[in-house]
Amino acid sequence: MSLRNIELQIAIPKTYEAGKAVEQHQQNVIQQQINAHEALKKDIEKKQFTVMDTEKTDKVSEDEDNSSNEQNMSKREKQQKKKQQEAQHPFKGNFIDFSG
Repeated sequence: MSLRNIELQIAIPKTYEAGKAVEQHQQNVIQQQINAHEALKKDIEKKQFTVMDTEKTDKVSEDEDNSSNEQNMSKREKQQKKKQQEAQHPFKGNFIDFSG
């Protein structure tokens, strides 16, 4: 199958146009990949900072829990000491008389 001169005049410019279209398509694909990579990178950075922020708030809440637990323990200890002091009477409850 040989090409005639008239067919070559039409075929060569069409291949040139097709080549341009393919090149533009490749450039668009590359640009889309770059944009997707940048968006993913920003998303990862945002998630990393979000995790750091929550860790800081967790530490603060743990400190608050510890301090409130210490306060509750000290209040409980004071209440128990008061109960013990009130319970110890010099005469009552120290001696039981079994001799009927």
